[in-house]
Amino acid sequence: MAQTDKQVIGQIGENCAATYLERHGYKVIDRNYRKKYGEIDIVATKQGILHFVEVKSVTSETTQDSLLGPGRRLSCVVREDDDYEAEENVHPWKLKRLRRVIEAYLLSKYPNDEDEEPDWQLDLVTVQVDREAHLGHVRILEDIDIC
Repeated sequence: MAQTDKQVIGQIGENCAATYLERHGYKVIDRNYRKKYGEIDIVATKQGILHFVEVKSVTSETTQDSLLGPGRRLSCVVREDDDYEAEENVHPWKLKRLRRVIEAYLLSKYPNDEDEEPDWQLDLVTVQVDREAHLGHVRILEDIDIC
């Protein structure tokens, strides 16, 4: 089945986010961990902390043109001056679902009492895809409160 434009933007954003994280010292250990009630986009470690990363990807364009032609790459850069707040798309019900998936992930990886669960946090990476410039503008918000 062909992907929708929204799915393609999401996949590009997740790939861009993973590349960005790896370039900044994170080790990506899992991607798209799914349960029937939700998904964690990226699981990574850095300095002994487990990071559960939610990725929000958007584009300012509304055309249905193909994202990237043959042989074209999307570069990832950090841009601090954006007015857009993609994190506004992370609603309380989404945080609740993420919490539930994180708990399932931790139980699957650390099932026994003697297994010490690592410190962990939820981070949000926003990627604004600029189709014309073939850039992904990345911003990371760390340690989102999901209690």
